[in-house]
Amino acid sequence: MTTSAETPTAAVTLKSRHLLGIDGLEADEISLILDTAEAMKEIGGRAIKKVPTLRGRTVVNLFFEPSTRTRTSFEIAEKRLSADTLSIATATSSVTKGESLLDTVRNIEAMSPDMIVMRHSSSGAPHLLARMCRSTIINAGDGMHEHPTQALLDAFTIREHKRRLAGLKIAIVGDLMHSRVLRSNVALLNTMRANVWACAPATLMPSHIAEFGVHATTSVDEAVEGADVVMMLRIQHERMHGHYIPSVREYFTLFGLTPERMRRAAADAIVMHPGPMNRGVEIDSAVADGPFSVILEQVSNGVAVRMAVLYLLSGRDSMDPLDVH
Repeated sequence: MTTSAETPTAAVTLKSRHLLGIDGLEADEISLILDTAEAMKEIGGRAIKKVPTLRGRTVVNLFFEPSTRTRTSFEIAEKRLSADTLSIATATSSVTKGESLLDTVRNIEAMSPDMIVMRHSSSGAPHLLARMCRSTIINAGDGMHEHPTQALLDAFTIREHKRRLAGLKIAIVGDLMHSRVLRSNVALLNTMRANVWACAPATLMPSHIAEFGVHATTSVDEAVEGADVVMMLRIQHERMHGHYIPSVREYFTLFGLTPERMRRAAADAIVMHPGPMNRGVEIDSAVADGPFSVILEQVSNGVAVRMAVLYLLSGRDSMDPLDVH
């Protein structure tokens, strides 16, 4: 556990004032975020889960897609750091009246927020905002492109259990074609020198998977064999235009993670899922709720990791984030 004395200071910072994706982050920046998250996690164990680190800062959560874990996690992270927060969902905004994304954000920015956390269905939307806005932009998921804080909390969870990332066999199984979680995790894990396997039916395998730097296979047994980490991804029906699988039942038979398949993994393997889970489709309830599962730990760790990201991007390097005075 990182103590307050070990918390990174101005000597070590993130090189960009935005977090738009994992692609572009260097290994030392990823380690900085994970180390800072260790310090932030301690705050969650206190009787009073609040520090004044971002007091006086305003953070707007702008979600154009449905979200439970990510949105709630960011909101809790912001409140624990004492930021002033405002959450806006598409259904309650002027977007329903035909207002464009840029006009929405320009109007929000006219109120001088310090940070905007955004989820959007269009890939690259946060990058557009970063070029147009003065506020710091944090990508909470953009289309099928990236979901950087999910990859960071996944890495944090893996490191907690395995004490390292380098050299681990990590199998990512499921709907790879439509997954932004896959893209961010592969970028991070490759940077940290893990051994990544990607498994999906041929119809859900990206055509350019060879460019990802992973071992690609359509065999779940091959992917899970000896794996230290098995990460399951759901079928993203909302992004599909056409028929990619014959039926849910057949998909589960061929690609679902069952107790029998988990026996092929390493004895101390862990099972992960970014959520929401579809039990009986990509994962058996006996696995999701079993001794291998760290799925709820991922949710818990998401708060600490997002606190770390907010702190590091805030520019308040001289303040100890654990200081309660």
